[in-house]
Amino acid sequence: MNDSIARHPYAELTPDKVMDALSGLGLWPDGRLLALSSYENRVYRVHLDEPEQGHSAVVVKFYRPGRWRTDQIQEEHDFAAELVAGEVPVVAPLQIHGRTLHHADGFDFSVSPLRGGRAPELDDFDVLEWIGRFLARIHTVGAVQPFTHRPALDVQTFAKEPAEWLQTHQMIPLEVEREWHTVFKQALGLIEQAFADNASERRILRLHGDCHPGNILWTPAELPGGGPHFVDLDDARMGPAVQDLWMLLSGDRGQRTQQLSALLDGYEQVRDFDRAELRLIEPLRTLRLIHYSAWLARRWEDPIFPINFPWFGTPDYWRGQVLMLQDQIDAMQESALVV
Repeated sequence: MNDSIARHPYAELTPDKVMDALSGLGLWPDGRLLALSSYENRVYRVHLDEPEQGHSAVVVKFYRPGRWRTDQIQEEHDFAAELVAGEVPVVAPLQIHGRTLHHADGFDFSVSPLRGGRAPELDDFDVLEWIGRFLARIHTVGAVQPFTHRPALDVQTFAKEPAEWLQTHQMIPLEVEREWHTVFKQALGLIEQAFADNASERRILRLHGDCHPGNILWTPAELPGGGPHFVDLDDARMGPAVQDLWMLLSGDRGQRTQQLSALLDGYEQVRDFDRAELRLIEPLRTLRLIHYSAWLARRWEDPIFPINFPWFGTPDYWRGQVLMLQDQIDAMQESALVV
């Protein structure tokens, strides 16, 4: 086994340690444990011998060591608690022994209720309108006060610093590096310009931060509490409201315009939306593209990354990134969506 993989902290997180961490809180697993899909953290569904706060099964999340400080994780939990208090359907960590954040064997971890559901049908405009209303409710709570410890979504942390790290660590093959750097600089100029426009008037608030369809669980409307439930506030940050909308858009320009119109129909029933932020959609998409490559590179010593992303780091991968950045340069120069 590669020494760097063997030394990775998650190599020490065995099923026995997961069970022991729960037992240390007075929760007694019945032996059934299932690893859930998560690359950033390690997340497990665990069934209990005795229900905890009415839940016979819970989701246990072990946070990636070194990613967030304890105060930053706690701030995420506190935001989730505020949302629950505001009757926003988020899945928040359970409070056990007066705490939501726990520690065992070098890991911070939390315990949340198990929530069922499926991905929302985003081709249904009624579903999008419903989601839009709840996003506005998240943002209404998010605007009450800022994060103190969690960072903002900005050009420095999502573009400049990741690009510098990639080049410093020689992650881009030499035959592609010059071309990638050229298109990156072009894209960066357009991103900076978009973020600078109307910056003094832009409202920044606490966001979900990673509101893609996989982080929304949908249950049938006819069931009690049916509709959307938002999960995984792990990427909650300060930023513009549009960050929580654009990842729900797909298809060609016409389709995205219709989807956005449905989202905003719901959103503006609850809260005003600044249409000037629509100019940030493609710059935000470009930031995510740049940040994603650095995220993969920085996680490469985690054994699940080479297994699940075997194509990463090849010259063909980076040539593909060049093409995508060129497409984003064109997209950022188009007029913003109008609804």
